[in-house]
Amino acid sequence: MKLKVWVTGLALVALVGSVSAQDQKQKEMSPEDKAAMEAWMKAATPGDAHKALNSMVGTWDTKVSAWMAPGQPPMVSTGTSENKWVLGGRWVEQTFSGTFMGMPFSGIGYTGYDNIKKQYVGSWMDTSSTAMMTSMSTGASADGKSWTFSSSMDDPMTGKPSPVTEKVTVVDNDHHNLEMWTPGPDGKMFKMMEINYTRKK
Repeated sequence: MKLKVWVTGLALVALVGSVSAQDQKQKEMSPEDKAAMEAWMKAATPGDAHKALNSMVGTWDTKVSAWMAPGQPPMVSTGTSENKWVLGGRWVEQTFSGTFMGMPFSGIGYTGYDNIKKQYVGSWMDTSSTAMMTSMSTGASADGKSWTFSSSMDDPMTGKPSPVTEKVTVVDNDHHNLEMWTPGPDGKMFKMMEINYTRKK
């Protein structure tokens, strides 16, 4: 017991010494260094903009409607999506599993808020491509229920980036939707996909 108390005391002394050394180092920092440290911490710390995404966290049943061209009936499939916070509440990670055109389909994406750019950002990768789709949004709607993203993904036919508009709408705590628009044959944007998410009970 005495040995345990002695070891604990020694560890406490070392900890106090370490904290004192850090305090001393902070006092020795220049104003520029302190400002840089504060800016870094502000950029790294999740805030209310991140918490606004919490309604999308959970495990969801999905209904996917995909339109191959304007005016055609949609192809409908189902799947599941597990959305969880990662990296200390900085990113929502979405892991999707389902089918597309009768074949197994899976994807993974990340959505978060960039404190430096002051905008929501996202990425998406799936088994239909080796390219990554990237997305940006300046913020939520006035009611805080929806986000519109300007996205870009590479077109396999042209090899060039193609614009995509995405809108995420939170219906209630157990439902949210994702809509996507891409250019049609005439160059005009048309809705090519809608995913309805229902929370698993």
